[in-house]
Formats: sequence, structure tokens, C-alpha cells
Amino acid sequence: MVELTPLPLVIMANAAVGKRWAGLAAEILSGVAGGLIALLGAADLTVARVLTPATNPNLQLALDLTVMVTGLAAAAIAAQPVRRRVARLLPIDADNPVHALALALTVIVLGIDVAVIAFTDVLATAQTQPPLTIADLFFDETPFLVFALIGVGLFIRRELPDTAARLGLVLPRWWQIAVALASAGAFYFFVQQVDVASHRWTPDLAHRVDAATNHIFGQLGWPAGTLAVAVIPGLCEELLFRGALQPRIGLVPTALLFTSIHTQYALSLDTAAVLVIALGLGLLRKYTNTTTSCTCHVSYNLLVAIGVAGAAANLAVAAELALLGVSAYVIWTRRRGAPTPVEP
Repeated sequence: MVELTPLPLVIMANAAVGKRWAGLAAEILSGVAGGLIALLGAADLTVARVLTPATNPNLQLALDLTVMVTGLAAAAIAAQPVRRRVARLLPIDADNPVHALALALTVIVLGIDVAVIAFTDVLATAQTQPPLTIADLFFDETPFLVFALIGVGLFIRRELPDTAARLGLVLPRWWQIAVALASAGAFYFFVQQVDVASHRWTPDLAHRVDAATNHIFGQLGWPAGTLAVAVIPGLCEELLFRGALQPRIGLVPTALLFTSIHTQYALSLDTAAVLVIALGLGLLRKYTNTTTSCTCHVSYNLLVAIGVAGAAANLAVAAELALLGVSAYVIWTRRRGAPTPVEP
């Protein structure tokens, strides 16, 4: 899996933590990561077409140049003064090689994804690829889980309990589950309204997004496929983005990075909706834990996969109102400093 290419760098960064040469490792690893991406863009510009082809030569040039600039920006993190300035804005340790590499990889992924969305026809590309199977979904999402675990140092500088604590995996309180389910329902209602607006304001683009989405997930409509679509991304993505990355690079950068990987929505209102959901999941992680954001993400995916209509819609609305009421009460009591209600 090509997504695991940076894994050796991640392992080396974790091995360097606490060593006298940690600062040097931070410079070398982030510099190597950024330099390789800059060379990739240069290679695509000159001889080898290794990136997704754009629709015309001008856009191809823009794509290649953006990838090169992205690589150079990531390589700039190798300079300690740059990292120190970034550390004033983000909760990173400028001398920690893991933090430096995470920042460089964030710049790389965000820059390349934005370039691909802006300068290539991602919807047409999606239509040319075979529909996802459960196995495809598993192999696509597994790298997120691997980077989450290895990125925080599992079996390198942390044992399993400490890794779980660092990722925010804890046994949730009952009210946190209620907040997660209420948030999932609110996200689902919000996305339904965005979908209506998208078909009204940008009908051609909305139909293309629908066609690409249906093509990608068309073979996962049966029960096991529906469950896989809900659970696998909900767990793997949350562990990496909200569990591992957000405490280091911050809520907003993590939300932007999470949004950028959903290239199948192109430059549409659906992408804006993903950003809003990412910010919401980030807030859940910030004020509760990753277990809560996982619960919300999985529940939201399940709602989208099965849909809610007819008599079930009335029950769903009633359940959502009840969950919102419980969530509002708990938030109110916590803000007043009153004890949170005990387990029912």
C-alpha cells in the first residue's frame, strides 16, 4: 500500500525521541519528506507522469508546480526557526522529531490533496475506478490506523495502555454517548439540508457528485457492506485525525486535513459540509475524548448509509430531540459547575 510509504520515517522519528540527536532527526526527516515530494513534482513536470493527469497542459503545469511548492514548504520545516514560529501557533514541540515530521506530512497531504481537487477532474477519475468492496475499504482505511498507532509510538516508546490514553481512547460516560448520538443526528440533518441546497444551487455538480459517490459505494449497500462503511472509516479516521493529530497540530488544521482527503466531493458544497462535520468531531474530541468522536462518526456514517424516511423518520426526530435535550442539560450543568448526573 503506497499510503504506508512514510512509515519508516515515522518509526525513525519515534525512535529518536529523547535522544541527544533528536533535533537533528527532526531536521533530517522533515527535510527528506519534503524534498522527495518536491522531486516528485519536478519529475512529473519534466519526464515521468506520476501524478493524476489534469484536463489540460496549463492545469497540469499548475498541479506540478503546486506539488513542488508543497514539498519545499514541508522541507522548510527542517529549519528550527520555522518550527519555533509554528510552535507559537500550534501545540507542538519544535525540537520533537515526531512533531516535526507530523507537521511536514500534514503540509504534504493537505497541499497535494488541494492541488488534485483544484487542477484535476476528481469526479471523472472516481468514475473510472472499480467500486469499493469491503476488502478495498479495509485496505484503504488501515493506513490511518497504522499511522495513528505507530505515530504515537506504540511498542517504540509507549506500551498499549499509554498509547490508548494518548489517543483519547477511554471508557465513555453515559452522557458522552448521548452527546455523540445527538451530534450524529444533528450532522445528518445538516447534511440533508446541504444536499438540498447543493441540488438547487449547483445541480450539475451535485448530480456528478451523486453519480461518483454511488459508483464508489454502490457495491456496499448490503448489510455487511453498510456496517463496514460505518465502522471502518469511523474508527480508523478518528484514531488518526482526532486521536493522534489534533492534540499536536490543532483542531482547525486537523479539520482541514480531514476534509482534504475526501477528494470524491470535489469543489462542492458537500466538501464544505465535511469541513463543518470535521470541526464538530474535533470539538467532541477536545471537550470529551476520542471514544466519543468515534461513536459520533460511526453513528453518522450509519445514518447516511441506511437513510431515514417514512415512519422511521418520526421516531428518529423524537429520539434526536430527546438526545438533544439530555445533551443540553448535561452541558448546562457542567458550565454551571454542578456535578454531572450519575450513571442511570
